[in-house]
Formats: sequence, structure tokens, C-alpha cells
Amino acid sequence: MTADADIAPGKVYLVGSGPGDPDLLTVKAKRLLDEADVVLHDKLPGPDIIGMIPEEIREDVGKRARGERTSQQYTNERLAELAHEGKTVVRLKGGDSFVFGRGGEEMVYLAEHGVPFEIVPGVTAAIAGPGVAGIPVTHRDYASSVSFVTGHEDPTKEDSAVDWDALAATGGTIVVLMGVGKLPEYTRELREAGMDPSTPVALVERGTWPDQQVATGTLDTIVQARDDAGIEPPAITVIGDVARERQRVVKFLENGAEES
Repeated sequence: MTADADIAPGKVYLVGSGPGDPDLLTVKAKRLLDEADVVLHDKLPGPDIIGMIPEEIREDVGKRARGERTSQQYTNERLAELAHEGKTVVRLKGGDSFVFGRGGEEMVYLAEHGVPFEIVPGVTAAIAGPGVAGIPVTHRDYASSVSFVTGHEDPTKEDSAVDWDALAATGGTIVVLMGVGKLPEYTRELREAGMDPSTPVALVERGTWPDQQVATGTLDTIVQARDDAGIEPPAITVIGDVARERQRVVKFLENGAEES
């Protein structure tokens, strides 16, 4: 659907919240959060952004108190139900809703059930997280392509849809989202596919957040580096020569450039 000039009741807005820093919310996302009747969210937008939303209009559709996940079907139905009640509904996702965020599934459900909706893109953590850590995902000297991969596929799939052999052959950057837990498996698969074990790798945890943390290594050493640094989700894995660029600028990122 094309964007409307005014925010409308009885409509769902699929909003990307960006990587977590409230200053990286788009102007439109902030306006929608200010004017929404209800906001359905999970934990990925981060505490700073979630804290901007009045508690009385927030609905957490991520982890429930008993540790179970809210089903996608429930979320879909809840979005439609609220819109049919005439409410202005924001479905808030971390990063961009259409980058491993199930925004596409929600969009189709709403369309099939006659619910007006609008897509509001966000800054994807897949680029912003590495970027603030001094890691460009492309570089004219090292990487003319970038591939975005999920490290957490649908567990109901019989076989993985990720072709690590093909990814290893691209010669470009590989960015893995939600891949901290499976790091040993896919780094091994890339080595077995012929990727140089000394290929640089970086892990960026909570990129753009105040407690951002970065660990670096190679295909051979990154698992140990992850464990030594205590890297936990949410984190982005960057595999490729671009990951070494951080070492050239890390002092500036951490301390700022010295005045001349």
C-alpha cells in the first residue's frame, strides 16, 4: 500500500524500529509511536525504544511470563482484531520488519483478511550494527557483494535452505543474523566448503546500544573469541575481509580522534 499523509484508525502499521538506538528511529516511526492506540512488540526493539511507549498501550507478543513464545498465528489475529475495532495499531519490530522479521507473513495475513496496512521501513541491524562497530559490509577493495543469512531457521523445516557451499564461493561478505548459538556449526560448514580458515570474522552484540560489545577473530578462532567475550544474542556475525577494517579504526571508535 502507498503511504498515507495522515495516520488512520482501523489500520495496522508494520514498523521497523531500527537497531536499538532511539535516535535511529525514523521520523515516521516516532510519529506513529506517539499517535498509536496500541503497539504490539517483542523485546528486539530494545529497552530504550520500548520505554518510550506508554505502558498502557503496549502489548508484548514476544516471550510470555511462563517462557513460551506467543504464536505467530495469535499475533496475526490480534493485529486484525484491533484494526477491526477501529484502533490505530503499530506492529513494532527490531531493525526492519522485512529482514528476518516475519513482516512479510503479517502483511499477507492482513491483506487476506481485508485489513488496511502500511509498511514503514526501519534501519536494519544487519548493516547498522556492523557499521557502528567500524565494519562496512561492502568495500570496493574487498567485497563487491553481501549476503544476509539467518542463523535460526524455522525448526519445522526438514532440511536447511541455507547453502553454505554457495555462500563460501561468492567471495563477498556474509552477514548472519540470529547466529550466535549456531556459530560453531556454520563456521565449520564454511571451512569445509573451502573458505580460508584465516578469514576475518566479527561478532557485534547489541549494535548501537549503550552496552554494545564486539568480538573479533577468524573462522578458526571466533568461537573461542565468542566464549571469551561472553557474546550473547542479539548479535550479528560478519564474515569476510571487511571485518578486519575495524582494527584500523577501533581506537577512534572507542576514544575519538585526538585533536591536532
